[in-house]
Amino acid sequence: MSPSPAALVTGASTGIGEACTLALATAGYRVYAGVRRVEDGRRVEALAPGRIEWLLLDVTSAEEIAAAARTVGDGVGEAGLAGLVNNAGIAVGGPLEYVLPGDLRRQLEVNVVGLPAVTAAVLPLIRRARGRIVNIGSIAGRIASPFTGPYSASKHAVEALTDALRLELAPERIHVSVVEPGQVRTPIWEKGLSQFARFAERVPPEGVIRYAGRLKAFRWILERAPRHSEPPAAVAAAVLHALGARRPRTRYVIGRDARIRLALSRLLPDRMMDALTLATLERVERRAT
Repeated sequence: MSPSPAALVTGASTGIGEACTLALATAGYRVYAGVRRVEDGRRVEALAPGRIEWLLLDVTSAEEIAAAARTVGDGVGEAGLAGLVNNAGIAVGGPLEYVLPGDLRRQLEVNVVGLPAVTAAVLPLIRRARGRIVNIGSIAGRIASPFTGPYSASKHAVEALTDALRLELAPERIHVSVVEPGQVRTPIWEKGLSQFARFAERVPPEGVIRYAGRLKAFRWILERAPRHSEPPAAVAAAVLHALGARRPRTRYVIGRDARIRLALSRLLPDRMMDALTLATLERVERRAT
């Protein structure tokens, strides 16, 4: 009897990462769930005892990446790693002129630098199993919006990293896919609102005058986004397909909002797309007042 295939999920403590971890465990995988806190690991492991093993994995820490790779390697042995789900990420937003360099660096360290670092560390294990890699991107990686510049930049980078890695590993028949969700019902919205409040406190008076209306509209959107969002399980289903299908897709666009935005971006020239985006913000601003 062959052993169950194994998968590693980063950022597994909440939202999409937690949903992917549970879906993979339910589908028969042994899942290594990368988390940053012990209490989160214990909670996630309890979702499917015996199928999920948590490990500390801050994707910005070379030491934790190396330790996680050793733990997974010891666990899978010669069978190797069937799947890697690069999900860990944060979201930094606000008018770019007021985004602190340190916040931008943190955004890129987590969402961009951490992805190839984790991938490189476990790639020998993936090669043993001829496993697959799935990167969690975003529709923001193809279409940027006002006040999401740092996050969109990081997800644009995820697109490029995925394309490059897919081509580099294709001769070894190792598939690499990217999942591009639109709005998903996760704690990122609550975190976004908290960050928004902190950001608003440090914007100078002239910035408040310049951006007040549009920032109010942006907050209004953040507050209501969860009502119109896809469940994390929709993303997990795409991940399962990418890891298990005979012919996985290179890209998975998730959510009605993401599909509409992508279709419009293909049909409309940049100036028209800009005008549509700004007109929408103006309508929201009037509604939020």
